[in-house]
Amino acid sequence: MKQMLAKLGVTLAVAVTALSGTADFAAAQGVDIYVGPGRHRPPPPDYDRPPRFDRRGCDPRQAIDVARSYGLRRARVVDVTPRRVIVDGFGRRGPDTMMFANVRGCPLLGR
Repeated sequence: MKQMLAKLGVTLAVAVTALSGTADFAAAQGVDIYVGPGRHRPPPPDYDRPPRFDRRGCDPRQAIDVARSYGLRRARVVDVTPRRVIVDGFGRRGPDTMMFANVRGCPLLGR
């Protein structure tokens, strides 16, 4: 009797995990949500705003935005080289410098 209940429990656990794994994917396939001003038209592009980064390198404005998101106050670009963009400002302990790679996305090199 104990063996039969144990086998039934294991079988039930396997069935529940198999069903729960497929339910997530099946539920997400038919969902199509559109949020916009028109019912069947995509929203118009925003031609008034300039792009925030250059495709070839790190835009100094984007480097300042990233430095501010890291907590650097009064951030300003002090040097732009072909490889780095250097931003100075004030951190929690006083003056601080951040270096970003001069590639798309402005990855942080060091503080």
